[in-house]
Amino acid sequence: MKRSLLTYTLFAATALIYSCGVPKIVEKKASTDALPTKYDDLGSEVNVADMNWKQYFKDPYLEKLIDTALLHNQELNIMLQEMAISGNEVMARKGEYMPFVGVRGGAGVEKRSENTPLGALERDVEIRNGKENPEPMPDFGAALFANWELDIWNKLHNATKAAQLRFLSSVEGKNFMVTNLVAEIAHSYYELLALDQQRAILQQNIKLQESALETAKVQKMATRVTELAVKKFEAELLKTQSLQFDIDQQRVETENKLNYLVGRFPQHIDRSEADFDVEKLAALDAGLPAHLLNNRPDVRQAELAMAAADLDIKVAKARFYPSLGISASIGYQAFNPAYLLKTPQSLVYSLAGDLAAPLINKKAIQADYLTANAKQIQSVYEYEQTVLNAYVEVANQLSKYQNTASGTQYKTRQVSALNESIRIANDLFNSAHADYMEVLTTQRDVLESKFELIESQKSQYNAMVDLYRSLGGGWH
Repeated sequence: MKRSLLTYTLFAATALIYSCGVPKIVEKKASTDALPTKYDDLGSEVNVADMNWKQYFKDPYLEKLIDTALLHNQELNIMLQEMAISGNEVMARKGEYMPFVGVRGGAGVEKRSENTPLGALERDVEIRNGKENPEPMPDFGAALFANWELDIWNKLHNATKAAQLRFLSSVEGKNFMVTNLVAEIAHSYYELLALDQQRAILQQNIKLQESALETAKVQKMATRVTELAVKKFEAELLKTQSLQFDIDQQRVETENKLNYLVGRFPQHIDRSEADFDVEKLAALDAGLPAHLLNNRPDVRQAELAMAAADLDIKVAKARFYPSLGISASIGYQAFNPAYLLKTPQSLVYSLAGDLAAPLINKKAIQADYLTANAKQIQSVYEYEQTVLNAYVEVANQLSKYQNTASGTQYKTRQVSALNESIRIANDLFNSAHADYMEVLTTQRDVLESKFELIESQKSQYNAMVDLYRSLGGGWH
């Protein structure tokens, strides 16, 4: 009892001495107290990020593309392997603070020199006993052995927990990638729909210009206009026809981009033929800023990385303290296999404990400790930066969604007015009350305004996608 008490006292005294050599550090704590409670004086407990992406995107063709991408996107599959690597690291760390037990067997021969103290002693014993040992001397053995470092400072336990947190962080990284992948596919899909609609508008405009050209030719025959007017209408028609090929090229590239995102070679993309129906886009509920802490995968990823960095400091600090290891083995050893399993004559065993601690030149340990502290502070700043970025993204997308919705309303009215003006311009031209340039200018204005309306509607859909992504939706 006295000996045990003395051992523990010496051990505690040693730990105290070494703890005095630990450098002073300053740990930083994250704070989200400054996070606003509402977005632009609007607050709601309802958050669209809580919706599954299949409920949010109601287009069956888009849903099929996203489903395919979640299975075959190469970048996502690479991230899944990164997660597997992180999981293996957790397994390795767990094994470090558990006892290691193994089996060992071997055989060999040895010839000792008679001119060495041990060889001469063995030779003298042989002479006295009148029995000569085999030479060279065989040696056979088999044993179980175990090594165990007692985790008295929780160094190994904390390292394992840090590895677990980094694994969970990699899971959140995968979720963040899924969120961005879903948003990117939706963007490209709506881009493709917009190009389809622009091409349909071109076809309609080409028919109008062909009709206007025929009218100009008739009026030239009636000497009401000159050849100049005919050539102007013909040139405008050719210009519009040439735009088809630019749009066709954009459609090919957008389809190929979508195929790349879903992990397959170029092929036709099935899609909806309906126009953008912005009237069905209801006001989106963004919830409260505090929801970002739970809904955004990148915020949770940064939070887990910060917790792992805290544990890294404890692991680095424990390296200053003594470590206690235990080793043991039990087995059989003999110079003749026939005697190998004789008990207790061939039985061998050992049990040992060792206490080790750094004494001189602890620069490497101190450097690791200070580096761990710097990385902990860095992780806090990264977490705060991620939260700030998440809030700014949501604020921007809320504003963008509202402004694009208002802009679309005005552009819709503009297109309606210009459609009426082209009818009026054609009537006036046919009755010789308007110049052909007025008809050409009106046709250009109508085509341009319709293209702008499609772009505005597409921007409104994209703002809907970006708001969903920035709120943390799309990964579940």
